[in-house]
Amino acid sequence: MREYSEKAVLVSADLGEWDTEYSLSELRALCDTADVEVLAEITQKLDRRNQSTYIGAGKAEEVLDLIEEVEADLVIVDDDLSGVQTRNLGKYFGVPVVDRTTLILDIFARNAVTAEGKLQVELSQLQYRLPRLIGSGTGLSQQGGGIGTRGPGETKLETDRRHIRSRIRSLKERLKDMEARREVTRRARRRNGIPIVALVGYTNVGKSSLLNILTGSSILAEDKLFATLDPTARRLPVANMQNVILVDTVGFVSRLPHHLVEAFKSTLAEAQYADLILLVADASAEDWSEQLRVTEEVLAELQCGDTPTITVFNKADLVDNTDTLPGIPVSAKTGEGLEDLLAEISEKLSERVVRATLLFPFDEVGKAALLRDRGNIMSEEWVEDGLLVRASVDRALWPQYIRFQTETEFLEE
Repeated sequence: MREYSEKAVLVSADLGEWDTEYSLSELRALCDTADVEVLAEITQKLDRRNQSTYIGAGKAEEVLDLIEEVEADLVIVDDDLSGVQTRNLGKYFGVPVVDRTTLILDIFARNAVTAEGKLQVELSQLQYRLPRLIGSGTGLSQQGGGIGTRGPGETKLETDRRHIRSRIRSLKERLKDMEARREVTRRARRRNGIPIVALVGYTNVGKSSLLNILTGSSILAEDKLFATLDPTARRLPVANMQNVILVDTVGFVSRLPHHLVEAFKSTLAEAQYADLILLVADASAEDWSEQLRVTEEVLAELQCGDTPTITVFNKADLVDNTDTLPGIPVSAKTGEGLEDLLAEISEKLSERVVRATLLFPFDEVGKAALLRDRGNIMSEEWVEDGLLVRASVDRALWPQYIRFQTETEFLEE
């Protein structure tokens, strides 16, 4: 039997802003990923949030009774809390109170592996914490209006704020340098004419598993939310474009806080620079339409609306009837549908390709090597004047080869 590190009561306010039950199901999954056992849940319908305690006084009393009844050591609220709300609820309940974003940030902190990922998580945590810094009790009270009210507690609070602001500036500078280096890699890919295909989708739909089976890689692929935070790029051979770069990206959840999207923009930018986006959803999930909605919402925020897409339904082996799915059903577990997916990728990218017959003189046959690596040679033979090659050539590379053409056939768009 699994041992959890903490035991929690979940609290939600239904204000009609989102599907409360769906959001709570996500929160339960987030708790499981964070090694938190959910002992009970409680929901209150509200017209508006209580500025001091988030929920009403009567419901807060119910939560307190529930905490004592199930012996919980943590309360998790399915919303963002202000510093005042967090402090007041924590004092009343007598146990720590955590909001949805703080829980997500904790999971991010656990799963960040690379230096860039760790810096992005720390930046997100500090940006979220800064406006929520408040004093605790009279010793750290907010600044008053007269002489004698600026005690040592307030000095400590302002010192904390200055320290956090300074750290945020430092982190942004370091991440900016890392992003500059990443951009050098992106420019090299574009110069080489290698198309970028980005796997984008809800967290835990199997994007990393798809990358593994398609490319023969062995990157981390766990049945947990946000198992992958750092982008992973691998070369993938497909039909008309002998190689593409397949990139895995961080997953999404509904109501992913804006500052998290901002902090991870360098990671998510792999989608911005992609020539093709694979929108991945879980075919076995009842809420796959919501997964796609969330994904498309974040992509719109990243201004990727004009990038060609293919909708991919992973975990098709868990579904009896896939005919009604509005996309390509595949299974990273069994390999089902992968050939269809590769064919569709090739078709979508075909407008980038020129089919041509090229004649390389004997003193320039070395230029055919680039085509073997980045194009697709369909046939080659030695003739009287040199090496005769029939190949699909990426349009980005075509200016280097147009002088060798003898016949050219463009693919239909």
